[in-house]
Amino acid sequence: MSIVALPGSPSARSRSTALPRQEVLRGQIPRTPQRRAWLRGLFATALALGMSCASAEPARELRIGFQKSASLFVLQKAQGTLEKRLAPQGVSVKWVEFPAGPQLLEGLNVGAVDVGFVGEAPPIFAQAAGARFVYVGNDPAAPQAEALVVPRDSELKSVADLKGKRVALNKGSNVHYLLVKLLEKASLKYTDITPVFLAPADARAAFEKGAVDAWAIWDPFLAAVEKQTGARQLADGTGVVDDFNYYLAQTDYAQANPHVIRELFANTQEAAKFVEADLPHAAALIAPLQGLDPAVVEASLRRYRFGVVPLTAAVVAQQQKEADKFYELKLIPKPIRIVDALPSSAAAAALASK
Repeated sequence: MSIVALPGSPSARSRSTALPRQEVLRGQIPRTPQRRAWLRGLFATALALGMSCASAEPARELRIGFQKSASLFVLQKAQGTLEKRLAPQGVSVKWVEFPAGPQLLEGLNVGAVDVGFVGEAPPIFAQAAGARFVYVGNDPAAPQAEALVVPRDSELKSVADLKGKRVALNKGSNVHYLLVKLLEKASLKYTDITPVFLAPADARAAFEKGAVDAWAIWDPFLAAVEKQTGARQLADGTGVVDDFNYYLAQTDYAQANPHVIRELFANTQEAAKFVEADLPHAAALIAPLQGLDPAVVEASLRRYRFGVVPLTAAVVAQQQKEADKFYELKLIPKPIRIVDALPSSAAAAALASK
C-alpha cells in the first residue's frame, strides 16, 4: 500500500491556476493536462491503497471528524458537494464536529469517525497513546496561522517576558509545539512558564478575564481575538515552526475504501480552488457557519495554505523531530516513529531517505 499522493495538487500560492468558480460550483475540473495528471494520480492512489485488501467490504458511509476552525470542511459540509459526489457510489456522509484536534483523534481511535483533519501535534500524542491511524496527506505549511498573543494593554512585550507567567493552550494541539519552540528561541525552558491547558472557548474566556497572561492559539480563533479584543501577537510561527495540517484515516478504512478517500480529496481540492478564487466571497459564505464576522474569517483564510498534497520525506522528518521533542520534554510517555503511522511503502521510502 502506498501513501495518498495527489500529483499536480497546487498550493494556495499558485493562484494563477485557480479554477473558474462556475466550474467549481458545478463540481467539475477543466479538461487540461493538469487535470489529467491529477486524476491519474488519484487513480494510482486508489489502486495503491486498495491492493492489500481487495476482498474487504466497501463502506457505505464516510464519517468525517472536523473542527469548526477547519474552514474548507465547514464549507464542504454546508454546500453538500461531497454528498453529491459519493451518492452514485452508494456512500453517505456524516460530519462529526469536535472542539479541537486531540478530541478528534480520540474519536478516530475509538471508531467514531473514519477520517479527520488536524494539526501537527494531535497525531503525535495519539500515536504515543496507542491510537491506530495512518497519515494520508497534508496541507502546505502555514506558520502565520498560529501565534502567541497577549491582551492589548499587557506589559509583556516579547516571548522572553513570559518567564514565570501563565500561558493558555490546548494540550496536544499544534500550538503546543509552537509554544515550546518560541520559548527555546527566547532562551527559556518549557518549565519557565506555567501551561494552563484549556480548549479554545475556555481559553478565550480565561484570556479575557486575565486568568492567564498569554494564549497560544490558531486561526480562526487567533484572528477573532485580535480583531474583537485588540490582542497583540508576541510572535507567530514564522521561522520557528511549519504548522502543517494533516489528513488522517482509520487504518482499516483507508485500506478498504481508497475510492472514498479519492472522492474526498477531489472535493477538497475543488473547495480550495473556490476559496482561493475569491477570498472575500468565500469568507462571506463561511463566516455564518463559524459564527464569526466575515472580516475575521477572511483574515484567517489569508494566513492558511490550502491544497492537499502527499507527505514527503522532509515533512515526515519534521513530524518526527516534533515527536522527539515532545518525548524529550516528557509530554508523551514513550518515543514513537512517525513511519509506523504511514502506509507501508511510504514508511519504507521515508526510512530509505535517511
